[in-house]
Amino acid sequence: MSDQSACLIFAHRGANREAAENTRAAFNKALQYPVDGIETDVQLSLDGVPVLWHDWELDKLGHQGKCIDDFDFVQLEQMDFTGYCSPDAPPEGALSLKEFIDTYRGRCGLDIELKSRDGESPQRLESKILQMLAIIGPSAGDGVFISSFSLPGLIAAHQHAPDFPLYYLLSGHHTQADIEQFLKQYNFLAGFCLPIDIHNPSIASLLREQGKGSVVYTCNSVEEIQKALDLRVDILITDDPQLALRMRDS
Repeated sequence: MSDQSACLIFAHRGANREAAENTRAAFNKALQYPVDGIETDVQLSLDGVPVLWHDWELDKLGHQGKCIDDFDFVQLEQMDFTGYCSPDAPPEGALSLKEFIDTYRGRCGLDIELKSRDGESPQRLESKILQMLAIIGPSAGDGVFISSFSLPGLIAAHQHAPDFPLYYLLSGHHTQADIEQFLKQYNFLAGFCLPIDIHNPSIASLLREQGKGSVVYTCNSVEEIQKALDLRVDILITDDPQLALRMRDS
């Protein structure tokens, strides 16, 4: 197996260009390619149920200025999470993390992003983490991991589940010096999710030397995908899994 063929292709929120993101239709479509994994996002409903949704607001669904946590799970199940993408799409209610895990675990790898808003209380963040960990269960080496931009969230997750793989999501302003500091302070991290724009050979070598995983997002163009393959990343997250699979396997 070549280094490039070892790179796993993850569909960003499912096959989101062909179906509404983070829905059963998007995930099922992605698995038809077939991808190696799918990435999704987790927030909490008003009554504390972990559900899949990326945006902070529900504007796409016609609820201007309202958020996931303004509605309980029963209400979210009754909404249509697909109609904004295509009026012909069969309607789907909100997908819970539990249903997602029960349906897709074991079929592919799962990157489960813990979403955390500015101003979110530490208590609610911890509640979200505890529920996520309870639903996912112990790490079984089956390609399921949690990622987050929230370092406090990852620290809390590690305290409750020391062996669970956790990846820190970096932003475009982060540098190799930042990563080196994170490695010293938070060696429990299994790896990092980096924007493809900031990844480079030096960072790739550093992560390999430290035995840390490398995940890059969001690689959609030929140039971005080829860069990720040349850097021999572990996981490439893309909105165009067909293109990424074709380039990797060619």
